Amino acid sequence: MNKEELLEAVLSSDKLPTLPAVAAKLISLTAKEETSLADIADLISLDVALSAKILKVANSAFYSFPGKVGSIAQAVSMLGTNAVRCLVLSFCLLEVGKSGKKHKQGFDSFWQHSITTAIGAKLILEKVKGANMEEIFVAGLLQNLGQLILAITFPSDYEKVLADASEAGGHIRSAEQATFGADHCFVGHQVAKNWNFPPSLLLPILHHHEPTRYKGKDKQISLTTKSLFLSDLLLGILHFDQPNTCHERFVAEAKALLNLKRTDITSILDRAHIEVKEGGAIFGVKMQPTKPVVEILQEANIRLSLLNMDYEQMNRKLVDTLVSLENTSVELKEKNKQLAHLANVDGLTGIYNSRYFHKILNREVSRSRRMESHLSLLLVDVDHFRHFNESFGHLVGDFVLIEFCKILRSNLREYDTLARYGGEEFVILLPQTSQETASQVAEKLRSAVENAAFDDGSESYQVTASFGVSSVSPVIKDDFSNTEFIKMADQALYKAKRKGRNHVVVQDTKKKWFRSK
Repeated sequence: MNKEELLEAVLSSDKLPTLPAVAAKLISLTAKEETSLADIADLISLDVALSAKILKVANSAFYSFPGKVGSIAQAVSMLGTNAVRCLVLSFCLLEVGKSGKKHKQGFDSFWQHSITTAIGAKLILEKVKGANMEEIFVAGLLQNLGQLILAITFPSDYEKVLADASEAGGHIRSAEQATFGADHCFVGHQVAKNWNFPPSLLLPILHHHEPTRYKGKDKQISLTTKSLFLSDLLLGILHFDQPNTCHERFVAEAKALLNLKRTDITSILDRAHIEVKEGGAIFGVKMQPTKPVVEILQEANIRLSLLNMDYEQMNRKLVDTLVSLENTSVELKEKNKQLAHLANVDGLTGIYNSRYFHKILNREVSRSRRMESHLSLLLVDVDHFRHFNESFGHLVGDFVLIEFCKILRSNLREYDTLARYGGEEFVILLPQTSQETASQVAEKLRSAVENAAFDDGSESYQVTASFGVSSVSPVIKDDFSNTEFIKMADQALYKAKRKGRNHVVVQDTKKKWFRSK
């Protein structure tokens, strides 16, 4: 069987799972620039079970929002378009293969490992400056999709592949090539392509076992591919028979591929077992018990050393191990403090992230209510941002976002809050600022962006932005809703885009929330 014959057999098989309708529609919907948050919420709400899962994740430690998320509309508003799309795709993927009773245990093990690699890739990419985190979890789930597809389509043949790979020391891709004429990377890539997944997910599936074979110029695809390769090594540390070998290779490859510092690598390894356990619970997958990496490596070293130790040596080694574990615990506490700070900052732009914004919004709403002061919110979107990525590449897109934030920050007060809401969308919270003043601030920022020189040293780019404004003052009524406050700004932003972009639109909230003293 050659590649072409294999692909025809897979894609024409009645056993091949199809992407659920809501996921397929969401991929199409989010590709359209004019799609609003309400459109996405309406689509997801059609699937009651999926809606319940999205709300469960939104209210979990995965995002740690300060208040309870009570509806899909609120979840979409708080999470942002890309995060919601990735969650929907994750849940849909996790259903693939579950209907096969004969192989259910094998599929459960597959998705346990997939959750582990998805969480691992997320931990790794968080340490890379300028990396796009929005699709990494889905990429992690997809990276070995081809194995699942082959097991579903050719169950008997794939059992033989697994047996041959076990005899050959775990070289599963060689066994797949011998049986099918292609490996699971090729199959997973072709099936995901058939599902209309974007290149940012397709190419990492194809190259994640050999990341240096990706020769494209897209920085984000390269980073995703390398992080998936490393997450597979991390899986080997946590669950396979030679953790020391996988650990040594993980450390060496993390430095070579992503230039990670020793402190970053240690942080990833320290958090892995905790994040994997929490990730399994959040996505409804019962995970294999996972010990801390330091404990796994210590046990592996002890097993090796016991072969040549007498009783006294074993006791001494046990004491040394306990002391080492205690020291590691102290170091871990200090590193967790540092992580708590990093959790509030967007890795690319250096400004606050969406989670921190929602926490500050709660605080400022309480302050406004207590002091009977004004509070305004600006929702900002870089006009035609996709053009920069598609025409000039993601490096230029990243440059535009970074410079854009510098311009906004330099024109705001010290106590204003600027945060990245998702993708090219940003939010600004203006305490003690009336609707009229907020409109003036938005116009000032719009003009500053329009007149700025976005020059990266080789070319200059023209950038504009659209602004939506909502305000409350002087007393917030009892029926005030943070979600509605954001939604008002989002509606104004949508109107600004409809007016041709590069506009400021103020949403009139006086009748809804303003109250005379």
